[in-house]
Amino acid sequence: MLVRVHSECITGDLFSSQRCDCGSQLQKSLDYITKEKGVLIYLRQEGRGIGLINKLKAYNLQDEGFNTINANHQLGFETDEREYQAATLILKDLGIKRIKLLTNNPEKVKSLIREGIEIVDRIPLMIEPTVDSEDYLRIKRDLMGHLLD
Repeated sequence: MLVRVHSECITGDLFSSQRCDCGSQLQKSLDYITKEKGVLIYLRQEGRGIGLINKLKAYNLQDEGFNTINANHQLGFETDEREYQAATLILKDLGIKRIKLLTNNPEKVKSLIREGIEIVDRIPLMIEPTVDSEDYLRIKRDLMGHLLD
């Protein structure tokens, strides 16, 4: 079963912010799911789990020169506060134990496996960087280990 576990990103998903690749990843995931049939799990974990208000504060810090990770740390948060246990509970409730996961995030893969979901394939979501998202994507790749070209 094709699955996308997507964390809420109001700025990207709803307002098409170019600072991140979230909205484009969501749309690309929906395209895959429409063609192949699958499941989208939309988790309320705005701003890597720090919430919308803190995410906007982090954006202000990024405008002052902090990268996305350092901005979170400056606000007293971990690099990534998201958890995926709810996604595994949803999958198990649906009777889905083996998935093809749409993700670039190795921590998401590890978390789902740790919770008992078998990942038979990982399908990357490569999004063309914009001028505004280039540094953000580089940080995700180089410092967070996201599987990006």
